[in-house]
Amino acid sequence: MTLSLKGSSRLSLVATRSQLEKLISSGDASAAAKVSTDLLAIVTVLDSSIALRRALTDFARDAASKVELSKTVFNSIQSGNAFTLLSTMVGLRWSSPRDLADVVELLGVEAATVAVEKSSQLDQLESELFSFSQIVKKNPELRATFALRSNSEIKKSALVSSLLSGKALAATIELISFLADHPRGRNLESGLAEFADIISARKARLIAHVVSANPLTSEQASRLTSALTKMMGHEIRVNVSIENEVVGGLSIRIADELIDGTLIARLAQADRLLAGKSA
Repeated sequence: MTLSLKGSSRLSLVATRSQLEKLISSGDASAAAKVSTDLLAIVTVLDSSIALRRALTDFARDAASKVELSKTVFNSIQSGNAFTLLSTMVGLRWSSPRDLADVVELLGVEAATVAVEKSSQLDQLESELFSFSQIVKKNPELRATFALRSNSEIKKSALVSSLLSGKALAATIELISFLADHPRGRNLESGLAEFADIISARKARLIAHVVSANPLTSEQASRLTSALTKMMGHEIRVNVSIENEVVGGLSIRIADELIDGTLIARLAQADRLLAGKSA
Protein backbone atom coordinates (compact mmCIF):
# COMPACT_ATOMS: atom_id res chain seq x y z
CA MET A 1 0.00 0.00 0.00
CA THR A 2 1.38 3.37 -0.96
CA LEU A 3 0.08 6.14 1.24
CA SER A 4 0.46 9.75 0.17
CA LEU A 5 1.42 10.90 3.63
CA LYS A 6 2.97 14.30 4.13
CA GLY A 7 5.13 15.87 6.82
CA SER A 8 3.99 14.97 10.30
CA SER A 9 1.88 12.01 9.17
CA ARG A 10 4.94 10.34 7.63
CA LEU A 11 6.87 10.76 10.88
CA SER A 12 3.93 9.43 12.87
CA LEU A 13 3.78 6.34 10.65
CA VAL A 14 7.46 5.62 11.29
CA ALA A 15 6.97 5.93 15.05
CA THR A 16 3.85 3.77 15.22
CA ARG A 17 5.22 1.10 12.87
CA SER A 18 8.25 0.79 15.14
CA GLN A 19 5.97 0.41 18.17
CA LEU A 20 3.89 -2.22 16.38
CA GLU A 21 7.02 -4.29 15.77
CA LYS A 22 7.92 -4.12 19.46
CA LEU A 23 4.41 -5.06 20.57
CA ILE A 24 4.07 -8.15 18.40
CA SER A 25 7.62 -9.33 17.62
CA SER A 26 7.96 -11.43 20.79
CA GLY A 27 4.42 -12.85 20.80
CA ASP A 28 2.96 -15.76 18.90
CA ALA A 29 0.91 -15.77 15.69
CA SER A 30 -2.46 -15.62 17.47
CA ALA A 31 -1.42 -12.52 19.43
CA ALA A 32 -0.38 -10.72 16.24
CA ALA A 33 -3.61 -11.81 14.54
CA LYS A 34 -5.63 -10.36 17.44
CA VAL A 35 -3.86 -7.01 17.03
CA SER A 36 -4.72 -7.07 13.32
CA THR A 37 -8.39 -7.83 13.98
CA ASP A 38 -8.65 -5.04 16.55
CA LEU A 39 -6.88 -2.48 14.36
CA LEU A 40 -9.15 -3.20 11.40
CA ALA A 41 -12.17 -2.88 13.71
CA ILE A 42 -10.85 0.53 14.77
CA VAL A 43 -10.67 1.58 11.11
CA THR A 44 -14.35 0.88 10.53
CA VAL A 45 -15.30 3.05 13.52
CA LEU A 46 -12.97 5.88 12.49
CA ASP A 47 -14.38 5.79 8.96
CA SER A 48 -17.92 6.11 10.31
CA SER A 49 -17.34 9.51 11.94
CA ILE A 50 -15.34 12.43 10.63
CA ALA A 51 -16.05 14.20 13.94
CA LEU A 52 -14.26 11.38 15.79
CA ARG A 53 -11.28 11.49 13.42
CA ARG A 54 -11.00 15.23 13.89
CA ALA A 55 -11.27 14.95 17.67
CA LEU A 56 -8.55 12.30 17.84
CA THR A 57 -6.16 14.20 15.54
CA ASP A 58 -6.72 17.70 16.95
CA PHE A 59 -3.27 18.62 18.23
CA ALA A 60 -4.75 21.51 20.22
CA ARG A 61 -6.35 18.91 22.52
CA ASP A 62 -4.11 17.27 25.09
CA ALA A 63 -3.21 13.63 24.51
CA ALA A 64 -4.75 12.46 27.79
CA SER A 65 -8.23 13.69 26.84
CA LYS A 66 -7.95 11.97 23.45
CA VAL A 67 -6.95 8.72 25.12
CA GLU A 68 -9.98 9.00 27.41
CA LEU A 69 -12.22 9.58 24.39
CA SER A 70 -10.67 6.50 22.76
CA LYS A 71 -11.43 4.45 25.87
CA THR A 72 -15.08 5.44 25.63
CA VAL A 73 -15.38 4.68 21.93
CA PHE A 74 -13.23 1.53 21.89
CA ASN A 75 -14.12 0.17 25.30
CA SER A 76 -14.14 -3.47 24.17
CA ILE A 77 -10.47 -3.49 23.12
CA GLN A 78 -8.85 -1.05 25.53
CA SER A 79 -6.91 -3.79 27.30
CA GLY A 80 -5.18 -4.99 24.12
CA ASN A 81 -2.06 -4.05 22.17
CA ALA A 82 -4.10 -2.42 19.41
CA PHE A 83 -5.46 0.10 21.90
CA THR A 84 -1.94 0.70 23.23
CA LEU A 85 -0.91 1.56 19.69
CA LEU A 86 -3.92 3.82 19.17
CA SER A 87 -3.17 5.62 22.44
CA THR A 88 0.25 6.49 21.08
CA MET A 89 -1.15 7.54 17.71
CA VAL A 90 -3.65 10.06 19.09
CA GLY A 91 -0.79 11.84 20.83
CA LEU A 92 1.11 12.34 17.56
CA ARG A 93 0.68 14.95 14.84
CA TRP A 94 -1.32 14.14 11.69
CA SER A 95 -1.46 16.22 8.53
CA SER A 96 -5.05 15.13 7.89
CA PRO A 97 -7.71 13.41 10.06
CA ARG A 98 -8.08 10.69 7.40
CA ASP A 99 -4.38 9.83 7.70
CA LEU A 100 -5.04 8.36 11.14
CA ALA A 101 -7.51 5.78 9.75
CA ASP A 102 -5.29 5.07 6.73
CA VAL A 103 -2.29 4.32 8.93
CA VAL A 104 -4.34 2.18 11.32
CA GLU A 105 -5.46 0.11 8.31
CA LEU A 106 -1.90 -0.22 7.05
CA LEU A 107 -0.69 -1.37 10.46
CA GLY A 108 -3.63 -3.77 10.73
CA VAL A 109 -2.61 -5.47 7.49
CA GLU A 110 1.03 -5.49 8.57
CA ALA A 111 0.05 -7.17 11.86
CA ALA A 112 -1.86 -9.84 9.91
CA THR A 113 1.23 -10.30 7.74
CA VAL A 114 3.44 -10.77 10.79
CA ALA A 115 0.98 -13.33 12.22
CA VAL A 116 1.12 -15.37 9.02
CA GLU A 117 4.89 -14.96 8.85
CA LYS A 118 5.19 -16.48 12.34
CA SER A 119 3.33 -19.51 11.00
CA SER A 120 5.63 -19.67 7.94
CA GLN A 121 2.68 -19.14 5.58
CA LEU A 122 3.52 -15.76 4.09
CA ASP A 123 3.84 -17.07 0.53
CA GLN A 124 0.49 -18.84 0.85
CA LEU A 125 -1.25 -15.64 2.01
CA GLU A 126 0.20 -13.71 -0.91
CA SER A 127 -0.84 -16.43 -3.36
CA GLU A 128 -4.39 -16.69 -1.99
CA LEU A 129 -5.03 -12.95 -2.15
CA PHE A 130 -3.81 -12.88 -5.76
CA SER A 131 -5.87 -15.93 -6.72
CA PHE A 132 -9.06 -14.46 -5.28
CA SER A 133 -8.40 -11.21 -7.11
CA GLN A 134 -8.12 -13.15 -10.38
CA ILE A 135 -11.34 -15.04 -9.66
CA VAL A 136 -13.22 -11.77 -9.13
CA LYS A 137 -11.64 -10.23 -12.22
CA LYS A 138 -12.72 -13.13 -14.44
CA ASN A 139 -16.25 -13.44 -13.01
CA PRO A 140 -18.41 -10.43 -14.03
CA GLU A 141 -21.32 -11.47 -11.79
CA LEU A 142 -19.11 -11.83 -8.72
CA ARG A 143 -17.33 -8.60 -9.55
CA ALA A 144 -20.67 -6.78 -9.82
CA THR A 145 -21.79 -8.18 -6.47
CA PHE A 146 -18.71 -6.85 -4.69
CA ALA A 147 -19.08 -3.52 -6.49
CA LEU A 148 -22.58 -2.95 -5.10
CA ARG A 149 -22.87 -0.25 -2.46
CA SER A 150 -22.72 -1.73 1.03
CA ASN A 151 -25.97 -2.68 2.69
CA SER A 152 -25.81 -2.96 6.47
CA GLU A 153 -28.26 -5.88 6.36
CA ILE A 154 -26.25 -7.86 3.83
CA LYS A 155 -22.60 -8.47 4.65
CA LYS A 156 -20.47 -9.26 1.63
CA SER A 157 -18.05 -10.92 4.05
CA ALA A 158 -20.61 -13.74 4.37
CA LEU A 159 -20.15 -14.41 0.66
CA VAL A 160 -16.37 -14.41 1.10
CA SER A 161 -16.64 -16.92 3.93
CA SER A 162 -18.92 -19.19 1.89
CA LEU A 163 -16.46 -19.15 -0.99
CA LEU A 164 -13.24 -19.60 1.00
CA SER A 165 -14.10 -21.35 4.27
CA GLY A 166 -11.92 -24.45 4.59
CA LYS A 167 -10.03 -23.52 1.43
CA ALA A 168 -7.88 -20.58 2.55
CA LEU A 169 -5.99 -19.22 5.54
CA ALA A 170 -8.01 -17.47 8.25
CA ALA A 171 -5.94 -14.33 7.55
CA THR A 172 -6.86 -14.47 3.86
CA ILE A 173 -10.56 -14.68 4.66
CA GLU A 174 -10.36 -11.90 7.24
CA LEU A 175 -8.50 -9.47 4.98
CA ILE A 176 -10.76 -10.08 1.99
CA SER A 177 -13.84 -9.86 4.21
CA PHE A 178 -12.67 -6.52 5.57
CA LEU A 179 -12.26 -5.15 2.06
CA ALA A 180 -15.60 -6.55 0.94
CA ASP A 181 -17.53 -4.87 3.76
CA HIS A 182 -15.36 -1.74 4.02
CA PRO A 183 -13.83 -0.95 0.62
CA ARG A 184 -12.95 2.62 1.69
CA GLY A 185 -13.46 4.00 -1.82
CA ARG A 186 -11.66 1.16 -3.61
CA ASN A 187 -12.91 -1.74 -5.65
CA LEU A 188 -12.03 -5.17 -4.28
CA GLU A 189 -9.27 -5.81 -6.79
CA SER A 190 -7.40 -2.56 -6.11
CA GLY A 191 -7.74 -3.13 -2.38
CA LEU A 192 -6.29 -6.62 -2.71
CA ALA A 193 -3.44 -5.22 -4.81
CA GLU A 194 -2.65 -2.73 -2.03
CA PHE A 195 -2.67 -5.47 0.57
CA ALA A 196 -0.40 -7.59 -1.65
CA ASP A 197 2.05 -4.66 -1.79
CA ILE A 198 2.22 -4.67 2.01
CA ILE A 199 3.05 -8.37 2.03
CA SER A 200 5.72 -7.91 -0.65
CA ALA A 201 7.27 -5.07 1.34
CA ARG A 202 7.32 -7.25 4.45
CA LYS A 203 9.03 -10.08 2.56
CA ALA A 204 11.63 -7.64 1.23
CA ARG A 205 12.38 -6.48 4.78
CA LEU A 206 13.14 -10.06 5.83
CA ILE A 207 16.19 -10.25 3.54
CA ALA A 208 19.40 -8.27 3.83
CA HIS A 209 21.31 -8.08 0.55
CA VAL A 210 24.97 -7.77 1.56
CA VAL A 211 27.80 -6.90 -0.82
CA SER A 212 31.33 -7.59 0.43
CA ALA A 213 34.83 -7.59 -1.00
CA ASN A 214 35.58 -10.92 0.66
CA PRO A 215 33.52 -13.97 1.71
CA LEU A 216 32.21 -13.80 5.28
CA THR A 217 33.11 -16.56 7.72
CA SER A 218 30.19 -18.39 9.35
CA GLU A 219 30.94 -16.52 12.59
CA GLN A 220 30.92 -13.13 10.82
CA ALA A 221 27.68 -13.96 9.02
CA SER A 222 26.11 -15.05 12.32
CA ARG A 223 27.15 -11.84 14.09
CA LEU A 224 25.89 -9.73 11.20
CA THR A 225 22.56 -11.57 11.16
CA SER A 226 22.13 -11.06 14.91
CA ALA A 227 23.00 -7.37 14.69
CA LEU A 228 20.60 -6.72 11.79
CA THR A 229 17.81 -8.71 13.46
CA LYS A 230 18.20 -6.61 16.60
CA MET A 231 18.27 -3.39 14.60
CA MET A 232 15.21 -4.20 12.47
CA GLY A 233 13.13 -5.73 15.26
CA HIS A 234 12.45 -9.02 13.43
CA GLU A 235 14.42 -11.95 12.06
CA ILE A 236 16.59 -11.13 9.05
CA ARG A 237 18.04 -13.54 6.48
CA VAL A 238 21.40 -12.49 5.06
CA ASN A 239 22.31 -13.04 1.39
CA VAL A 240 25.96 -12.23 0.62
CA SER A 241 27.44 -11.47 -2.80
CA ILE A 242 31.12 -10.82 -3.48
CA GLU A 243 32.23 -7.84 -5.56
CA ASN A 244 35.90 -6.87 -5.88
CA GLU A 245 34.94 -3.25 -6.59
CA VAL A 246 33.81 -2.85 -2.98
CA VAL A 247 37.48 -2.94 -1.80
CA GLY A 248 36.57 -3.22 1.89
CA GLY A 249 33.68 -3.08 4.32
CA LEU A 250 30.07 -4.01 3.58
CA SER A 251 27.14 -2.56 1.69
CA ILE A 252 23.80 -3.72 3.14
CA ARG A 253 20.40 -3.15 1.58
CA ILE A 254 17.15 -4.10 3.32
CA ALA A 255 14.17 -3.25 1.10
CA ASP A 256 14.70 0.44 0.27
CA GLU A 257 17.12 1.10 3.15
CA LEU A 258 20.84 1.23 2.37
CA ILE A 259 23.46 0.78 5.08
CA ASP A 260 26.65 1.53 3.21
CA GLY A 261 29.83 0.79 5.14
CA THR A 262 32.15 0.09 2.23
CA LEU A 263 35.61 1.59 2.03
CA ILE A 264 34.62 3.43 -1.16
CA ALA A 265 31.67 5.04 0.64
CA ARG A 266 33.93 6.06 3.56
CA LEU A 267 36.52 7.53 1.20
CA ALA A 268 33.81 9.46 -0.67
CA GLN A 269 32.51 10.81 2.65
CA ALA A 270 36.05 11.89 3.67
CA ASP A 271 36.44 13.52 0.26
CA ARG A 272 33.26 15.57 0.82
CA LEU A 273 34.43 16.62 4.28
CA LEU A 274 37.81 17.74 2.93
CA ALA A 275 36.09 19.63 0.10
CA GLY A 276 33.89 21.40 2.65
CA LYS A 277 36.90 22.47 4.74
CA SER A 278 38.77 23.88 1.77
CA ALA A 279 35.74 25.83 0.49
